[in-house]
Amino acid sequence: MAPRKTVKKATIKNRDDRLKAERIQRELKRLPGWEPAARGKAIRRTYELPGFRAALAFVAYVGELAEAKQHHPDIDIRYNKVTLTLSTHDAGGVTGKDVEMAAMINQRG
Repeated sequence: MAPRKTVKKATIKNRDDRLKAERIQRELKRLPGWEPAARGKAIRRTYELPGFRAALAFVAYVGELAEAKQHHPDIDIRYNKVTLTLSTHDAGGVTGKDVEMAAMINQRG
């Protein structure tokens, strides 16, 4: 019999860290290019760069930020387009960590 997958549910404490929809909308107004995703449980932005090498360099930059903050986005690379999706998985939605990371990424992007 195959082992059962364990799904980590958001803890009560971490759920309290989630931002409400109204707050997410307010925060997105100061984060150009970012939009709600995953039915409000994430935020997402697609960056268009000059070419594939520039896209890889941008992803490396985002990776360094993510490691420094211990907060890692989902990353999708399509030639010169990089889509980043931020969500605090253990909280089950968007938190201040996601907003902070998006702002830091926007400084370069």
